[in-house]
Amino acid sequence: MKRMLISALLTAVLAGCTVGPNYQPPKPAAPTQWHEPLGGGETNATVAAADWWRAFHDPELDSLMARAATTNLDLRLAEARVREARAARAVAGAGKWPTLDANGSYSRVRYSQNGPLPFPPGVPLDYDVFQTGFDAAWELDVFGGVRRQTEAANANLVAVEYGREFVRVSLYAEVARNYLEVRALQDRLRITQENIKAQTDALSLTQDRFRNGLTSDLDVQQAASLLATTRAQVPALNSQLQAAMHSLDVLLAQTPGALQAELSAVAPVPPVPPAVPVGLPSDLLQRRPDVWQAERLLAAATADIGVATADLFPKFSLTGSAGLQSITASDWFEPGSRFWSAGPTVQWRVFDAGRIRANIRVQNARQEQALVRYEQTTLNAFKEVEDALVAYANEQVRHRSLADAVTADREAVHLANQLYGNGLASFLNVLDAERSLYQSEDQLAQSERDVSLNLVTLYKALGGGWEAPGSGPANRPVAISSR
Repeated sequence: MKRMLISALLTAVLAGCTVGPNYQPPKPAAPTQWHEPLGGGETNATVAAADWWRAFHDPELDSLMARAATTNLDLRLAEARVREARAARAVAGAGKWPTLDANGSYSRVRYSQNGPLPFPPGVPLDYDVFQTGFDAAWELDVFGGVRRQTEAANANLVAVEYGREFVRVSLYAEVARNYLEVRALQDRLRITQENIKAQTDALSLTQDRFRNGLTSDLDVQQAASLLATTRAQVPALNSQLQAAMHSLDVLLAQTPGALQAELSAVAPVPPVPPAVPVGLPSDLLQRRPDVWQAERLLAAATADIGVATADLFPKFSLTGSAGLQSITASDWFEPGSRFWSAGPTVQWRVFDAGRIRANIRVQNARQEQALVRYEQTTLNAFKEVEDALVAYANEQVRHRSLADAVTADREAVHLANQLYGNGLASFLNVLDAERSLYQSEDQLAQSERDVSLNLVTLYKALGGGWEAPGSGPANRPVAISSR
């Protein structure tokens, strides 16, 4: 009988099933072409955007990126979460193996002489008990609950690893944005100082003409007002410049002000490359770490259904114990002190007020939520790229128009000053021309920044900044269908 029971248990283990749904990757539909025309120098060439910032050819930006990759605190937090997930996977995988506990004890025991079982005269009522031994247990994963736990832990680990890469993608974009902001603000300060100098010369000219009786005090006051208004822009621009530098400090895990000396040397906003490969929409979901992460979380949620379902079935275990027990230390290790027990056990929860089935419904609902989040992530990925394509192309058109406006405003300032100096035009024309020139130059500087910022946004939307896994079937998180 004993052999038959053991044989039946081994047969159940070998033929054990895995309950719950088997995971099937979703198949999101992807358009064959981008909806927005590639009007900003973009091409459908294959994206090689692991180190996209090198397209700006700026050594300082390259240096900041390299340091951020090793010091950033958000990235260090993401690394710690990966280590946590790896440990959690080991915890889940340990359920597949037997456990062995060692124990030892000593106790002084005395029985009651007036108890329900009277002792014969002369039998001692108190004595020592020495015991040591081992307890072993092995829960046989007949219905795959442990296997599903391991499957979920593996999927969660990979999801956390992709989450770390998404942090990396966001980090590189933030470093580039703040660096471009620093260079743009330095350029705007330069433009402001140049306009202050030109407006100071204009104020001196009107003061000389006023002293010579060639103009009224109104021209002097108007020139002074324009100069003061332009000077008022300097503190605000300096505040923004310091804030951008401080943001870079924090991104590199340094105290605010640490990079000020390094970044104080004025440099232009790095120009964008003439061509930007964006690939095809069908390739996008394989490059975005957040899409990979959402897919792995869906796989983990699917496995959790199997974990909950396994509780509906009986649990089979092999248990045993062995050790030594004696009432005297002298014969503790004698053969007669040995004891042992071994055998299979079955545990089946017969009644739990519907708790198990309710938990299965909970896991099913969580899987549905994970699927919806995955669909949201994929749609958002396409949206971000389309938005970035529009913004990048349109800002280049705006930049060209602003460049034409600056050229025209500079000529207008030159002509207005000539006419005013010859007494052929009022000083109001000079003021309007100088105000217009300052505004157009400032807008042009901001547009140069925005063109580069929009390119950074496009690189981030394309999943730039990390090395995507291989394209083999075992590494693909999703199957892409075109529409």
